[in-house]
Amino acid sequence: MNDLSEEVDDYLNNHYIHRSNWLRAAVLGANDGILSTSSLAIGVAAASDLREPIILATLAGLVAGALSMAAGEYVSVSSQTDVENADIERERIELKEMPELELQRLAEIYEKRGLKKETALVVAKEFTEHDVLAAHVRDELGINEISQAKPIQAALTSGASFTVGGILPLLVALFLPLQNMEYYLYGFSIVFLIILGALTAKTGGSSISKAIIRITFWGTVAMGLTALVGYMFDINVI
Repeated sequence: MNDLSEEVDDYLNNHYIHRSNWLRAAVLGANDGILSTSSLAIGVAAASDLREPIILATLAGLVAGALSMAAGEYVSVSSQTDVENADIERERIELKEMPELELQRLAEIYEKRGLKKETALVVAKEFTEHDVLAAHVRDELGINEISQAKPIQAALTSGASFTVGGILPLLVALFLPLQNMEYYLYGFSIVFLIILGALTAKTGGSSISKAIIRITFWGTVAMGLTALVGYMFDINVI
């Protein structure tokens, strides 16, 4: 029996939806880290013949972006958590004030999912006896362990992944030849984005080719427009 239970747990854990929370934050952070710092560096490189302004701009963008990403993700996900907690508290009050109506509502949910009316009522009663609040939170509000917001996890994941992504173009700005720096930054950044897109698609179980095309196209647009701004101003910093 224990072996069967372990096999079921392993099967469930292999589903990609279990990775959705941290994967979304990690991908968003790393993608922004590469794209934001590369675009900033390309814009400065297109307008300057010196390495120092490029490095300074890239480093400043990396630090500011990582902190902004972490803070923004924390605030955003915390707001979602507040909404979830408010709904759970409202549900707790409703269960105390009108338990019969809530039981009927739960049974109707199961009936809409395909159970017969009598069976749905039996299932609703059994779930109510086991853990009434958990049953309503899961099936009426649609909140579960997978989808539940985790602000600190999202903030740390986004900030760390942005930093990792942003370090890559910084290394390019530090060590590759200054001449045609904007082209080096673009080329390497596209490679980084392709690798990220492929890894993300593989981890999430989606199409690798679609992820690569999507991330390459939008990366090219962002960096190309930033380079255009740099060429338009063409200011040499002395």
